Amino acid sequence: MCGVVGVIRGQGLDASAADVERMASRIRYRGPDSHGNWQKDEAILGHRRLAIVDLSASGHQPMLSHDGRLAISYNGEIYNHLDIRAELHGVNWKGHSDTETLVEALAHWGTEKTLSKLNGMFAFALWDIEQKKLTLARDPFGEKPLLYALRGKGIAFASELVALLELPVVGAAVDSAALARYLRQWYVPAPLSIVEGVQKLPPGSYLEWQNGGVKTLKSYWSLSEAARRGRASPLTSDSDALAELDTLLQDAVSIRKMSDVPLGALLSGGVDSSLVAALMQRSQSQPIKTFTIGFDDPEVNEAHHAEAVAKHLGTQHEVLHLREQEALDTVPQMGALYDEPFGDASQVPTYLVSKLARQHVTVVLTGDGCDELFSGYARHTLAGKAWNAIRRVPGRQFLGANISRLPEPVLTA
Repeated sequence: MCGVVGVIRGQGLDASAADVERMASRIRYRGPDSHGNWQKDEAILGHRRLAIVDLSASGHQPMLSHDGRLAISYNGEIYNHLDIRAELHGVNWKGHSDTETLVEALAHWGTEKTLSKLNGMFAFALWDIEQKKLTLARDPFGEKPLLYALRGKGIAFASELVALLELPVVGAAVDSAALARYLRQWYVPAPLSIVEGVQKLPPGSYLEWQNGGVKTLKSYWSLSEAARRGRASPLTSDSDALAELDTLLQDAVSIRKMSDVPLGALLSGGVDSSLVAALMQRSQSQPIKTFTIGFDDPEVNEAHHAEAVAKHLGTQHEVLHLREQEALDTVPQMGALYDEPFGDASQVPTYLVSKLARQHVTVVLTGDGCDELFSGYARHTLAGKAWNAIRRVPGRQFLGANISRLPEPVLTA
């Protein structure tokens, strides 16, 4: 996790390098290892670095491309960056960071072609010195945050809202539409933010800003389109589907182990995190480090499940047994950790188990997102029951073949 900040100055947005430094300092917890500022003409980029790949000064940010044309401030990890390097001929590499790979790919191929090749989680701000053009981009699922504020003929951007609030011109008025969405969904969805006039870059999108205004705001990846491609070449049997799933899961876990610092796994004992931990352990001979939270209340305590999985896998397992009062004492800190309203109660144990893990490792893999990807636990049982009823419905093949012809707003309403 790193921190991206910056401003492109223009009428209505006057900022200094000291202002950007203050923005970066506000989110220094995102990058405790090093920090940097870069300024040229109207552009000022800042960065806070958590060093994971290439711990040397060669990975320092903001970073310039070798031709000196592009400057980048980047947060994330490009898992296939070595494959991308192999396609970039004639580059005299200075280090082995994925930041260097990314900025050189952007210099060689441009934004769209580069984004089409990336496998990773990322958010970056790229300034083209010659064209005086800013590009902001975010990974397909929006794992890494990136917000921006347009003020007059200038633009400010940051990984977190609190950094933008360091600029007085941004203001802190609550957006009533965002508040209404929060009360409905327990979080504030992109492109809204809880602050009026500040927007999140949508997942799977990039923005181009030039000459005092936004020239392009475009989606480069679509979940609907990915589903259509998958449906166009379906697997023919359950065994093929299981084999393909095993291959994809093993690859997903393996590439995320790319790290020059110690790493482990959060283990709750559920299907998601247990599978991730098992795949991690499968690919190495030494025991991995796993971490879990235990509670006094047996209704919510899952530590015994996690301990059973850890014992079966042979991991080095750490457990933090949390008393009710300790959890309650942590609640007041959540406002400082989440700079927008966030209604998921799991934020408290997630913070505490992450704090435990940080005492031993720098990076952890988790099962977060698996529920969404596989439609949740209970739905598997419900789907089987529903299928027993649906299979008897006359004309179901006709309905299934034609449902995709409905307008997308109807399907996603």
